[in-house]
Amino acid sequence: MVSSSSVLPKVVDDATDQQPTPRRGKWWYVTFHNVTAMVGAGVLSLPYAMAHLGWGPGAVAMLASWGITLYTLWLLIQLHECVPGVRFDRLRDLGAHALGPRLGPWVVVPQQLIVQLGCDMVYMVTGGNCLQKFAESVCPTCAPLHQSYWICIFGSSQFLLSQLPNLDAITAVSFLAAAMSLSYSTISWAACVARGPVRGVSYVYKDGTAADSTFRVFSALGQVAFAYAGHGVVLEIQATIPSTPTKPSRAPMWKGTVAAYLVTAACYFPVALVGYWAFGRDVGDNVLVALQRPPWLVAAANMMVVIHVLGSYQVYAMPIFETMETILITRFRVPQGWLLRLVARSAYVAFTLFIAVTFPFFGDLLGFFGGFRHPTSSPAFCGSRSRSRRGSARPGSSTGAASSSECC
Repeated sequence: MVSSSSVLPKVVDDATDQQPTPRRGKWWYVTFHNVTAMVGAGVLSLPYAMAHLGWGPGAVAMLASWGITLYTLWLLIQLHECVPGVRFDRLRDLGAHALGPRLGPWVVVPQQLIVQLGCDMVYMVTGGNCLQKFAESVCPTCAPLHQSYWICIFGSSQFLLSQLPNLDAITAVSFLAAAMSLSYSTISWAACVARGPVRGVSYVYKDGTAADSTFRVFSALGQVAFAYAGHGVVLEIQATIPSTPTKPSRAPMWKGTVAAYLVTAACYFPVALVGYWAFGRDVGDNVLVALQRPPWLVAAANMMVVIHVLGSYQVYAMPIFETMETILITRFRVPQGWLLRLVARSAYVAFTLFIAVTFPFFGDLLGFFGGFRHPTSSPAFCGSRSRSRRGSARPGSSTGAASSSECC
């Protein structure tokens, strides 16, 4: 959706004829949403990625990803209102403005959907894994359940949360999730420090063929890239902030993003470096699973991960829900209402749950979907701004809204 007025306090969705939704976001809301979207499953696999890259290349990859993604986030924040009087509240709107109403959505939307779907699938697996670890820590004598059952238990909660209307409605969930991310990350590296290196720890590369080594390196790079997976929803987050010509939304958005990246650094770097120091090349793809003692602390950390990914799943799912409902309303003339929300969103949750149960490979999923991260985060729209200004999306025109409905 594109708002096109000189003062932009509301979202107006002409395609679906919905009532305007007030923009009430603050810069600290941005921090909550960004931390929730970024810090999650990826932080637990960073020691595993370090084991495949080594001390030097691993540290360089993490620092480079941190700096590059922060810079590209700044570019997207600036592009949100790059045309006076127009707000690009969705990546598909920005793609249609830069590359044309036909080509832009085909370039942008598939990449965004891959990232968002991938994150939600990985979070399903993560939530199930951590629920299983929590249960085993709390009741080691209980009869064990298969991992698939735990994924289904976690997924059942998403059917309920998916009925919340929009990002504003999950601000409290994002705040709780962000607090949990900082907490369990601290527990992860602090527990590694407390136990010290395992006996016979080794930091040399694993033996294998050249093809195996190459595959492991690229998989590790994909895991590092996946850890910075906040770009897919950055414009949707900025869309919740009020904006006027004198006080554009980019200022509070950037302030909240920098705060979120500082929290991200406090989570990522200690976990990656200390986890690799403690377990060496034999660290698992989930450092919390590798930790065994103290049991109560490991159980608490795993439950914190579960709470965090509950919110992370919804942050990535909300833009998909909006797109699905827009398509059903505008193209298939499905009536709006609670029944549409219940059926469409439940179908999406069921689909991601099915994929997670079918392919519950945590580390491999991170590397695979991480490979799609950088095309989405690199704003190829910058070079097209002068071209698109000559095109159809002029300030104050209704073309932006038309292209928004075309790209659904």
